[in-house]
Amino acid sequence: MPDAAHDTTHTVPALPSPWRARVPRYADVDALVALRRLDELQGTGESHAARPGIESEVVGLASWTRRQLVAVGDDDVPCAWITVHDRAAGRATVWGYFDRDVPEVDAIADTFYRWAEDAAVAMARLRGVTATRLDENPFAGDTRQLGWLARAGYAERRTWLHMVRPVTPDEARLTARPGVSVRPVERHENGLPVATDLQTVHEMLETSFQDHFNSYRESFTEFVQRLREDPGHSWDHWWLAYVEDDDGRPVPAGTVVCSSLAAPAGGAPGTYVEYIGVTRAARGRGVAKSLLATVIADAARSGRDRVALEVDADSPTRADELYRSLGWETEHVTESWFKDLELDG
Repeated sequence: MPDAAHDTTHTVPALPSPWRARVPRYADVDALVALRRLDELQGTGESHAARPGIESEVVGLASWTRRQLVAVGDDDVPCAWITVHDRAAGRATVWGYFDRDVPEVDAIADTFYRWAEDAAVAMARLRGVTATRLDENPFAGDTRQLGWLARAGYAERRTWLHMVRPVTPDEARLTARPGVSVRPVERHENGLPVATDLQTVHEMLETSFQDHFNSYRESFTEFVQRLREDPGHSWDHWWLAYVEDDDGRPVPAGTVVCSSLAAPAGGAPGTYVEYIGVTRAARGRGVAKSLLATVIADAARSGRDRVALEVDADSPTRADELYRSLGWETEHVTESWFKDLELDG
């Protein structure tokens, strides 16, 4: 996917005076951090946005799969930012961040969401698919953003619970359940992971989420590339779980992939569960609890003070109930808003 800064397939849209649209650049990073933090404060009352992640999205590794625009005035400082992420064939994730105090913000938002649709269609054409889905995840109750999305033709489809659990030093002793073994993804002497283990992780997740909402096939290269875009990514945060089959042989049963959460001012870093999956055949054998115990113990040994995750409020596996039973509590709620597009000719 072309870097947004070198993409000439789209016309930059006109905005109401005194605003103009352009592609973001490195000098904008601090302003975009402020916009992301403002968005989080409006949605949750707290902000966890960290500069490394936003820098990656704007000018780093994560920018390679994104097209994006900012709106600037006479001072050339962004007051709005929209990103379209080419997540997979026929899937585009959209994020819009807007300074609500700008008088023309409604017109800017409407224009940016129209541009995002055009960008997603162009991505789909490059992929050679005939349909694509746009997915935006606003904070629940953010009536301003929900109004922009409704005007752009999106519809609410799902609710997501963002949960967090404190970690205490004594939890470094937590271990897997009897009958379940958990090990880190194997790595070579140079620290890079062994390919067969990464492929097993990918296969575990693909098979585990087949009966989940919005499940779709993501290629192995898309999966690895996307996770590596996060500055909090580390290969030692990937684990595989095994159980014994009827012949007593260990077989893969599940996996968990995590990243590091940046430390807030005066606080400690945390761990974020990007994915946890258990194969259907292994459910009910303590695999998920074993994987979570491994993550919590690792966080405790590493001096982290919390483990956060996101879960579908209507998960068919009732995962939210499992997390609550193990000490997780909901911190805030987001929604999935979709717009499905059929491409012409």
